[in-house]
Amino acid sequence: MAGTARRLVAVDLGAESGRVICADLSDRRVTLDVVSRFETRSVRLHDGLHWDLAGIFGAILQGLAVAARDGAPDGIGIDSWGVDYALLDGGGRMLGMPYHYRDARTGAEVLERTFALVSRQELYQRTGIQTMAINTIFQLMAEPRTPAFEAARRIALIPDLLGLWLTGELLNESTIASTSGLLDARRGAWAHDLISRLGLPQAPFAGQLTEPGARLGSVLTEHADRAGAAAGSPVWVVAAHDTASAFVAAPLRDEDSLVLSSGTWSLLGLEIEEPCLSAQAAAFNLTNERGIDGRIRLLRNVMGLWLLQECRREWRAAGSDYDYQELQRLAAAAPAQVALFDPDGDELLRGGGMTARIEAACVAAGQRPAAGVGELVRSILVSLACKYRLVLERLQHVSGRDVRVIHAVGGGVRNQLLCQLTADLTGLPVLAGPEEATAMGNVLVQSRALGELSSLTEMRELAARSTELRRYEPRGGRRDDETFERFLAATGLQAQPAAGVAA
Repeated sequence: MAGTARRLVAVDLGAESGRVICADLSDRRVTLDVVSRFETRSVRLHDGLHWDLAGIFGAILQGLAVAARDGAPDGIGIDSWGVDYALLDGGGRMLGMPYHYRDARTGAEVLERTFALVSRQELYQRTGIQTMAINTIFQLMAEPRTPAFEAARRIALIPDLLGLWLTGELLNESTIASTSGLLDARRGAWAHDLISRLGLPQAPFAGQLTEPGARLGSVLTEHADRAGAAAGSPVWVVAAHDTASAFVAAPLRDEDSLVLSSGTWSLLGLEIEEPCLSAQAAAFNLTNERGIDGRIRLLRNVMGLWLLQECRREWRAAGSDYDYQELQRLAAAAPAQVALFDPDGDELLRGGGMTARIEAACVAAGQRPAAGVGELVRSILVSLACKYRLVLERLQHVSGRDVRVIHAVGGGVRNQLLCQLTADLTGLPVLAGPEEATAMGNVLVQSRALGELSSLTEMRELAARSTELRRYEPRGGRRDDETFERFLAATGLQAQPAAGVAA
């Protein structure tokens, strides 16, 4: 790495909160400073649940102004959650407010209608993407065929759209596009024939995809009143899917490492050279998302800390405003033998009434529901750790790799109990950190674009030097098979299901 110090800014948007983070890069370390944090709010309108993207964009501009108080940054990059999008007309104007992926419009009927046109098996063989009702492909199939829909000329996933608003330039970035379920997994390009067979408009997918590291443009001078000295600063295309950015900063040392990106969603995966499209991968409902430098992230999405976030919102509305540290303490003090459930149950995807939904899932499996807040939180965390083990075993099965360590990154690593339970259930050491892996990966890509770094290996070495990892070893020196067997019995899941059985 060259000796020039750089001041870079990551705009990192999660489903619960957004952050504007300043990074100082020297030749030995990356130092991150969260200068602005805000809620990524949604709004329910007469036609469903939407993102308040105008409000989010305003908060981004205010954060950029704070980030530029000591001078204009050398670069800005935007990453966010996947799948959600806006359709644009020929002038780049939105044709309706983007929906929130948790909106109820993508029900079973939409999936059935999609698979009647292109079978689930063929879709997987072409796109390699895990079947989830939230995927862009199913959201588009749920769009009413209005004149506005037919008039769409471009599609912009969330970081693409915010980049357009910030700079006036639109590019479709490859890692975020891969979450759509509309890319050809082998070619990394839009699957135009599938798009046509599904009856979706072709025009929005006419453009080429852009790889991380390209320059998007500069912050428009029109934003100077809100963004301050950040106006005119260069904006770079980073690995725009937050998980892809997190993988950049994961301090991996060899291919026998599994990444657990832990936050609102948990994503567990391996980095591979080519997409894995086998019948067994399809049966396990694994996903092949694109990463940096053409690499593939063979993953499985698990519901993650959304479950805890929703319960916390419910308790707060009832007058008990627990912080996350207190919830950890209550869970640690709860009995070990809590009820278990599948975190990925369809009934847990939507918001509202989460404590009752989890209780119903436990009762349906013949278990006593949680008695109090601590037991419920522990039930969530143990169930997540059990699902992590199941996914780990399936990833090993289809890849032929023998995973020896789990690298946990993202905000979820602050939950020390979950990290320890993950080590206990898998029988593997868990190395936790960096917490702001997505932001770190964001600025590392910018740094390489500026010529300060030359390779992914160098980026990960810098991330490792900049992070104090916390190590969790399995208690007792072995994995917790008894709890895992209880989980399988309660959920009906199988550690090694037969080919063709999705779970």
